[in-house]
Amino acid sequence: MFNAAMRSHTYTKFSPAMGDAVDLQSLLDNLADFLLQSGFAGGSHFHPYWGETGDDADHSLDALKQAILDALIESGQMTPEMLDALRGDGDELSEQKLAEMLDSIVKRLMDEGYLNLDQAPEMPAGHQNVTGPGGLAQAAARDVQFNLTDKGVDFLGYKALRGILSSLGKSNFGAHDTAYLATGIESDGWSKPYEFGDTLNIDVNETLKNALARNGNLDVPIDLDYGDLMVRQAEYRSSCATVLMLDCSHSMVLYGEDRFTPAKKVALALTHLIRTQFPGDTLKIVLFHDSAEEIPLAALAGAQVGPYHTNTAEGLKIAKRLLMAQRKDMRQIVMITDGKPSALTMPDGRIYKNSMGLDAYVLQETLKEVTDCRRSGIMINTFMLARDRALVEFVKMVSSITRGRAYFTNTMSLGQFILMDFLKRKTKTVS
Repeated sequence: MFNAAMRSHTYTKFSPAMGDAVDLQSLLDNLADFLLQSGFAGGSHFHPYWGETGDDADHSLDALKQAILDALIESGQMTPEMLDALRGDGDELSEQKLAEMLDSIVKRLMDEGYLNLDQAPEMPAGHQNVTGPGGLAQAAARDVQFNLTDKGVDFLGYKALRGILSSLGKSNFGAHDTAYLATGIESDGWSKPYEFGDTLNIDVNETLKNALARNGNLDVPIDLDYGDLMVRQAEYRSSCATVLMLDCSHSMVLYGEDRFTPAKKVALALTHLIRTQFPGDTLKIVLFHDSAEEIPLAALAGAQVGPYHTNTAEGLKIAKRLLMAQRKDMRQIVMITDGKPSALTMPDGRIYKNSMGLDAYVLQETLKEVTDCRRSGIMINTFMLARDRALVEFVKMVSSITRGRAYFTNTMSLGQFILMDFLKRKTKTVS
């Protein structure tokens, strides 16, 4: 509890330079929801059943500064007393100090490589510079857009992974374990005689023992025979190619719940896990909606939902093509969805849509893609964010065909389910 002397402190030493003392990594962690906000592609949209829905994600510099201010207060890095001292009595000088402090924090985020900004619009020559609420400077700040850099995306992935795993308790990472032994770098098994094709991971002690037993002595130079060579065995570490399919249809932001932003966080966490712990694995992102497309990881933070249906078949088709282009022991699709298939790409390129019930034609064509995945040795694990009867029936069929797993989850436990599934998976046979 603060004593009276502390309460009477006027904080006169605080200035815009105090922004230099802000912990940027802690700040970014508190800004994660804002930085990854999904919004709604195209802004507000009127639907005959749901009415007016959706808002654009605000990536303006003005919104970023307000989010920084809110995060500093909520995290305790800036106390209300400090804020009052900076604002003073609301005079122009105090407002200017506050604005300069926020500018210095944004500049640090840029200098550290977490954010970049689009070029700010230039003021016309002779234009008066008006500060304060509603002024030209504030209007210009609304026109400047910020973007997460690759470093910023990677850091948010790291924080998301830490947050998810902390709720699981202790977790030791490794590679995907199998029951097979092979000659590799990590020595986990007994030594064995060298055979043509083995990695020359020589067990020096056992090799010299064989030479000694054969020769009776170890004269220099050592007389080594082919049969003396022993190599250490290591557990076979399998490689896995994963495609994460994210549903970005309209329903992912309906009913007052944003389901898409948590899904993006899971994708970032899974990417960071694979990059740091399973360097031989790959992860690609496919968004599916009226159609489907692969997006680079760098574009994930800015991905949005929209007034779309759910073209699961097109997403599976693209995912299968991406997986078959990679030579990995395991290939899998992780699908996050909250709706049944309701759209299909026709042979002539047109999109057939039907959101009423489970359309027999859409279902038939979608299950054809599922069957093709099974024939190609691709497992599909589905994470459902809704209990819609048609969705549940569809997912049961998918799991039955590909022998994959299906989970009903929510936005709070989604990351735990997906990471636990990924970490626990072990191959039984490797060809």
